[in-house]
Amino acid sequence: METFEQSVLPYIQSVTAKKAENVVLLDLRGLTSYTDLLIIASAHSMRQVSAIGEHVRRELRKRLIKPLGVEGLREGEWVLLDYGHVIIHIFYEDVRKFFDLEGFWRDAKRLEFNEEPGSQAIRSTR
Repeated sequence: METFEQSVLPYIQSVTAKKAENVVLLDLRGLTSYTDLLIIASAHSMRQVSAIGEHVRRELRKRLIKPLGVEGLREGEWVLLDYGHVIIHIFYEDVRKFFDLEGFWRDAKRLEFNEEPGSQAIRSTR
């Protein structure tokens, strides 16, 4: 049986592979019924926000993982990819600061992902 950490690795890897910055993983299990993990990431331009969103969608589709919903790909300020148990937010940096999802979910446990090649370690930081 696949562990939680193993089940979310493809999502995390697809976000980090395209140079997303300030990636934060929030474990929402037990805090909400609609998702288990929020992945929040930033990009320095609206074009990069859209490119990361498209890359994530394409990479996960290769694994036969399809989103329940996608918002904001054309606008490029904030892309939301809803995969049910994982929701991915990719923000233009100023928009991320404005919405402050990390502050909203401050009670969530943060997870740390080791991005070194060949590593697949996810662990709690609190």
